[in-house]
Amino acid sequence: MSKLRIGFIGAGGNTRSRHIPGFLELDDIELAGVANRTRESSQAVADEFAIERVYDSPAELIADAAIDAVCIGTWPYRHRDYTVAALAAGKHVLCEARMAMDAAEAAEMLDASERRPHLVAQLVPAPFDLKSGATITRLLEEGAIGEVREVAVVALNGSALDPATPVHWRQQTRYSGRNIHSLGIWSEVVQRWLGEARTVMAHGSTFVPERMDPATGESTPVEVPDTVAVAGSLMNGAAYTYRVSNVAAGTHQNGITVFGTKGVIQWLPNDTASLTTDGEEAQPIVPDSGTARGWRVEADFVTSIREGAPVRFTSFPDGLRYMRFIDAAWRSLQDGCAVEVQAGSGTNQG
Repeated sequence: MSKLRIGFIGAGGNTRSRHIPGFLELDDIELAGVANRTRESSQAVADEFAIERVYDSPAELIADAAIDAVCIGTWPYRHRDYTVAALAAGKHVLCEARMAMDAAEAAEMLDASERRPHLVAQLVPAPFDLKSGATITRLLEEGAIGEVREVAVVALNGSALDPATPVHWRQQTRYSGRNIHSLGIWSEVVQRWLGEARTVMAHGSTFVPERMDPATGESTPVEVPDTVAVAGSLMNGAAYTYRVSNVAAGTHQNGITVFGTKGVIQWLPNDTASLTTDGEEAQPIVPDSGTARGWRVEADFVTSIREGAPVRFTSFPDGLRYMRFIDAAWRSLQDGCAVEVQAGSGTNQG
């Protein structure tokens, strides 16, 4: 088997802690090149992981015929440009989440991938439910809790409580686009279990309007709310709520709760879940045999390239679907009213 030569565009925390080690565990993989934000930082990553070549720019890496596949680990503001360019150059693409700055960019990425179906295009998935998600989906489809009436997502932390905390790139729209902190990653999980949203109403609050930019040492506006509440209806008719906050520390229980006419499924952030039916005591949900997954993003990517296995976690069509929801939440924040989730382009809608 010939070696698969991987190039890395952007080598931040997730790339260094997850993707590069994940590829190193696989056979016949060569870490062929890296292009980070500066040549110095690229060289540091190359030295750390014995990556063969440092490129002066992502464009140079993409243009190199020796590169077979590209792992894009930048912030969302570069995902579309590098993905479209890499696909046009005949490279397979693994792109970090969130997919793009907004749904329009995500649609461009999907279109570029559909015009080159021989290339693998994969997004890094929301990793929260890799162990229990398939079993929860089966239970919901089989009606274990009856008809689903509501799903409630709680994702609270206190990471932005201190006004002296520097601004994070997720709080700057020029880097994050319309993504709102962890709303997108949670919505990807809900989408897996219950499908897409139909309507969105969002409200946000920003308590520290300016923070220090560590790149300049100067004060800069905070452009993404510190806390957001989102509500609406899913395509299946169920109601949903999200509470996502970076200014709510405490002993609250984060997680996802699905309420049905006959019972409740509760999922916790350690990827354990329970099922309560007919008022009985909650019972742990044991993952179905062969369905519990660990982190295997890089292995899945390589398997899709070498064996033609379909991309499941996460495909570009699924990415466009969650970006449509994120887009709608952002529009609702700006307009102060409920909005419909707009249908997007792409041939895969089911």
